[in-house]
Amino acid sequence: MSGALARLLFYPTLAYNVAMEKASSRRWFDRVDHTVVLGALPFRSMTKQLVETENIRGVITMNEEYETKYFCNSAEEWQAAGVEQLRLSTIDLTGVPSLENLHRGVEFALRHREQGTSVYVHCKAGRSRSATLAAAYLIRLHCWTPEEACRELASVRPHILVRSAQLEMLRKYHRQNLLVRSSLLRTLENLVLYFIYYIFPLVPHNLKMKKM
Repeated sequence: MSGALARLLFYPTLAYNVAMEKASSRRWFDRVDHTVVLGALPFRSMTKQLVETENIRGVITMNEEYETKYFCNSAEEWQAAGVEQLRLSTIDLTGVPSLENLHRGVEFALRHREQGTSVYVHCKAGRSRSATLAAAYLIRLHCWTPEEACRELASVRPHILVRSAQLEMLRKYHRQNLLVRSSLLRTLENLVLYFIYYIFPLVPHNLKMKKM
C-alpha cells in the first residue's frame, strides 16, 4: 500500500518541491562538506553544473526506478559524464534505508572522499531518504550520534525530515559502528601488549640503548 501511495503522490509532490524551491529560501541542493552534496532529484539539465562546478563524480540515488526514469540520467548517461552511480532504492514517503544500504552508501562516499571527489546524495526532495544516508555518513566520519548528525544536516539544509523509523535505523547503524570501533581498539591493545611482553624483551640490549 505504501508503495502504491508513493507512486500516486510522486508527481504532485515533485511539483510542490519545484514550486517551493522557486518561491521560498529552499535550495535544490546543499553542500554538507567537501565530499557530500545533499539534494533533490538531479535533473538532466543540472549535469554540467554538478560535474564542473561541484566536482561530482559519484551519485547515490535513493529513489526507485520510476522516480528517475524520465527526468534524470540513467546509469549509462552518468557514466558518459564521468560519474559513477549507486542506486539504493527505497520507497518514498514511508521507506527506511536498510542497514546494508547505509553501509554500502557510506563506503561509496568515503571512497570518493579519499579520491578528493564529491558525491551527490539524493532522493526526490533531498529531505528524508537521502538525509538518512547523509546522516549515516556523518556518524561514520565523525563518530557522532544520530541526533548530532541530524542537527548538523539541519544547520545546512533546514527542511530535512528524518522520520522516527529512519532515526531508529540510524541508531542501529551507530551501534554497529561502535561495536566495530571497540573491536578494533581491543585488537590494537592486544597487539601493543604482545609487543611489550613478547617482542620487546627479545630485542638486544645495545639496540634498546640506541633507540633511547
